[in-house]
Amino acid sequence: MIPWLKEVDPFPDVSDALDETTGFPGLLAAGADLSPERLVKAYRQGIFPWFSEGQPILWWSTDPRMVLPTDEFVVSCSLKKKLKQIHKSIHSDGHWKLTFDTAFIRVILECAGPRRNADGTWITEEIIRSYVALHKMGIAHSSELWFDNQLVGGAYGICLGKMFYGESMFARVSDASKVALAHLVFFLRQNGVELIDCQQETPHLASLGAHPVSRKRFNEHLSRVVDLPTISSWDTSTNCPLCHFPE
Repeated sequence: MIPWLKEVDPFPDVSDALDETTGFPGLLAAGADLSPERLVKAYRQGIFPWFSEGQPILWWSTDPRMVLPTDEFVVSCSLKKKLKQIHKSIHSDGHWKLTFDTAFIRVILECAGPRRNADGTWITEEIIRSYVALHKMGIAHSSELWFDNQLVGGAYGICLGKMFYGESMFARVSDASKVALAHLVFFLRQNGVELIDCQQETPHLASLGAHPVSRKRFNEHLSRVVDLPTISSWDTSTNCPLCHFPE
């Protein structure tokens, strides 16, 4: 059994999360709320919310945990070609543009939209309201790809200290989510962030360089970096992250 949390209750220790024999590995607790304060406490302890419309709020701490080291991000030949094209466009006032935090609400709404071969979404209206509140507090951030001033791809997540917690991505044109992620990865690397939390293990994330680590190892890293000074500016107008991507 997992505990049902009231709004004033602390999270249980992550070691109390259910294991694989239960059918719900990583499930830690249910209930409480999605206030910014609760969410920040959760992320600081390696806990994240994940539930569908109509379900109670469910809190997870998976073991193993999927992570993407920023210095191990895989740039395929096709993605490298696309990044070079976009980099050239950015510096010649062309069709493409990359930004941070100029369209957070639009990015999260796009991520919440219907997807091919998927039923429903875990990005509920309650989740959207809570993460928009975190964005207004300077904690949640979005990476955006534009073509002719149309938003065609993006990614968003949470940044605390020198830790970034990836939440979701979307694409409206080929490779757009990968480009938005690359923009984010190179920026985070420039700013001393070594690890992106990906939460769930998927073949797509693995193809980009993500791999699972134990909960113990993940939380040890978290304890070292979450209280470090966080990134103070997400303005890249004078220092394009794509200028630093590996050849």
